[in-house]
Amino acid sequence: MKKLSLIFLVLIYNCTNPNQNSSNSTSVELTEGFKSYWFDGMAEINSYTLKQSRYGSQREGNAVLIYVTEDFLPNAQVKATKKSKSTNTILKLNRTKKFLTGIYPYSIMTSVFSNLEQTKPLVKTTTSIQEWCGQVYLQLNRRGRLEVKSHSYFEREADQNLRFKDAITEEEIWTWIRTYPKLLPIGDFEILPSLEYLQLKHKPIKLYNVKTKFDRKDSLNTYHMTYPELSRELSIKFSVFPPFKILGWEETDLKNPDQITIARIIKTVKLPYWKLNKLGDERFRDSLELN
Repeated sequence: MKKLSLIFLVLIYNCTNPNQNSSNSTSVELTEGFKSYWFDGMAEINSYTLKQSRYGSQREGNAVLIYVTEDFLPNAQVKATKKSKSTNTILKLNRTKKFLTGIYPYSIMTSVFSNLEQTKPLVKTTTSIQEWCGQVYLQLNRRGRLEVKSHSYFEREADQNLRFKDAITEEEIWTWIRTYPKLLPIGDFEILPSLEYLQLKHKPIKLYNVKTKFDRKDSLNTYHMTYPELSRELSIKFSVFPPFKILGWEETDLKNPDQITIARIIKTVKLPYWKLNKLGDERFRDSLELN
């Protein structure tokens, strides 16, 4: 019992001191319940109604969170063709948003690759934004520090190669919630915000101070992130019970509180979506209410 208590204290220390070097990350053991849910050969697909704040108005659309485990090459930081001694098992999130701004559409996708059994899970993220004015692509790799490559059609942003000290990133919170929510970092610390947000708002890509807190009410957990310099608050709502399903989120401009993005869950299904690519398989979208 004393040994278990010591391990618990070490985990809490890492949680409340999120800017430690990643080499000091503490491993945590996966439960049998976790394995039976996530290692069943399926992906978890969650659909959401979306009211996206853009150009001063709320835009109707939809969002999808797709979680799946897969084999990953840690050095190349790409999906492996097959499992081997040199691969890791990661939890991948593909988060998509689609909405219209007047005549033209927006399509946004962020992928988050996170190691399992670690308290500092992020390995890599990619973000792409497409709309009729042009497209943007950003990639982040964690290799002892944070490395960001950004490609934009905007003159002031264009092509950038940026490096930062190792720090928590906002994107890994979305997979951290699904794995070890009790170890979410709480307090004031530096973080790399969502690259999607920074690009849409044309904010400098850098570390910002964030203040986080955790609320629990009945069967609902809410993780709050407030960025003083950005006047931004993000609140992610999720179930208190495994597998800690994300039920929705809100993103608020604190200077203009009516400028708020709201997502609310519609449906969750588990499917091997990569096999459902034949004519007629469009019917599976009906179960997600995406048609």
